Amino acid sequence: MGALFSATVCRRVCGVVLLIVIGCKGANVSYVVPEGPMPPNTVLLAKMMRELSATPGFTDALLAQLEKNGKQGPALMTPALIKRLRELILGKDWQGLDRFPGWTMRAINPTVKIAGKVVAKDNAVGDLAARHPGAPAGSDSMRVSSSVSTEQMREYIDLGGHSLERAETVGLDEPSNLPGFTTEGIVSELGAGVVRGDGPNPRLAPRHAESQRMADALNRLSMNALDGAAPMTVVVEERKAASPQELMEALMATGHTVVVSDARYFANFGHLHYKGREVMMPFWVDSQIAIPGTRQGVFGPARSLLVPVSHAEYEWEIRGPKVNADVSYYFGIDGKAEFRTMDTLDQTWVLGRHAHEYRDADAVEVTRLVGRMVIAYAHQHVARPELPFGGYYPLGVCQDGIAAIEKKMTGRATLFPNTAESSLFDDPRDAEINALIAAIPKDRSGGAPEPERIFGSLPTTDFHAITIPGFAADLVAVHAAWQDGSLERTPSWIRRLTWRVITAASVVLLVGIVVWWRRRTNQ
Repeated sequence: MGALFSATVCRRVCGVVLLIVIGCKGANVSYVVPEGPMPPNTVLLAKMMRELSATPGFTDALLAQLEKNGKQGPALMTPALIKRLRELILGKDWQGLDRFPGWTMRAINPTVKIAGKVVAKDNAVGDLAARHPGAPAGSDSMRVSSSVSTEQMREYIDLGGHSLERAETVGLDEPSNLPGFTTEGIVSELGAGVVRGDGPNPRLAPRHAESQRMADALNRLSMNALDGAAPMTVVVEERKAASPQELMEALMATGHTVVVSDARYFANFGHLHYKGREVMMPFWVDSQIAIPGTRQGVFGPARSLLVPVSHAEYEWEIRGPKVNADVSYYFGIDGKAEFRTMDTLDQTWVLGRHAHEYRDADAVEVTRLVGRMVIAYAHQHVARPELPFGGYYPLGVCQDGIAAIEKKMTGRATLFPNTAESSLFDDPRDAEINALIAAIPKDRSGGAPEPERIFGSLPTTDFHAITIPGFAADLVAVHAAWQDGSLERTPSWIRRLTWRVITAASVVLLVGIVVWWRRRTNQ
């Protein structure tokens, strides 16, 4: 009887242990990513690829486009991500494709090791400086010359027709003579009815020439602070400006209104159009927040909230008797932290929200800080030209600079993710920006982000306005849990595995005790 009991128990124990160890792994298998409802004239990436993946050469052409470095979107497609995207397409995993990649920041961050090597290299430079007292430790004098040429900086900032070597005065009283908006260089045909790139925004594109002149002027005024740069002056109705903030003051003093907006959007990392329809192509990140009501089984965890990465930028709306322009600022995957035009047409699903708006003295201060951010990144680029993609990721993404200034202006930083490696921001000339970057939360280590930053990054406060299938319902559930204090985190795979092993060992130990006791009592 004891032997029979033991064999039966052992079989059952093995079954229970197996369920405990692997049961959680398939907890989300039953979740089906919704494919609708969809906004008008929009198609999911997976639907497009269902139709085109069998077209010879199309998948390779698409991936090659996504690998290109440029201004096409805020999400950097690293080799690991391209490999994952290829696997999903070739494996016809359309569910996975519509939540691509769905990784945590720890898994996504592709440049932690590169940043670490750079820090080590900088430490070595510091040691060299210590052996040569003429070069102060902690300075850039061992790495860069006292002056930087226009040609050196061309890769990192757009200056238009301006030069760092030539002093000049630019007047804004007359209309800009720069060319108008064109899609040349930003829109390309991929074949099979697929186009990458966006056309003109009918509200902003007509002012492109004025906006481009303003962006070029603000970039060049920022570079006045670069060592060795010849001075540039901008004049509006005889009021002179030698810095970005002084230009804003001059504009305001001459009857112009200036509004600076902290703008947030869903990042569109594809900018694709298929047969005239917009292709919904967000870039999903695991927030490590549990969605209430999605726990499956006794041992299964709740489904984790995946969020589309957002894009953040500062936007200037300038209106007045002499100048009417719209420009933005962010650090992009092209490696440029600069003032830019913003006159292409966003796809409908990316939405848009002004988290903050600044006027008068606050608008001047934000402009000053952005100008200091531009020069700080210029110093970084010159000191660390070996960083790939102009330092995108180790020097931050589009959110970092916006979050840093937001915290200075409001006391809070409400953007996710932030990836800047604070130890890289060590140039003493940029002490103010270094401190701002150091003060914001970081997501390089893969820790769970605060809910405030998840919801603060969204391009709307009305969840029902979100047209990405299935996402609004998840947000509503998580936001309610956050507000009532019941929000939970999804455990990491290490915690889940540890819990399973401990639970399995406890079950085995308990059954062993029972078997031992039964045998002893039957003797």
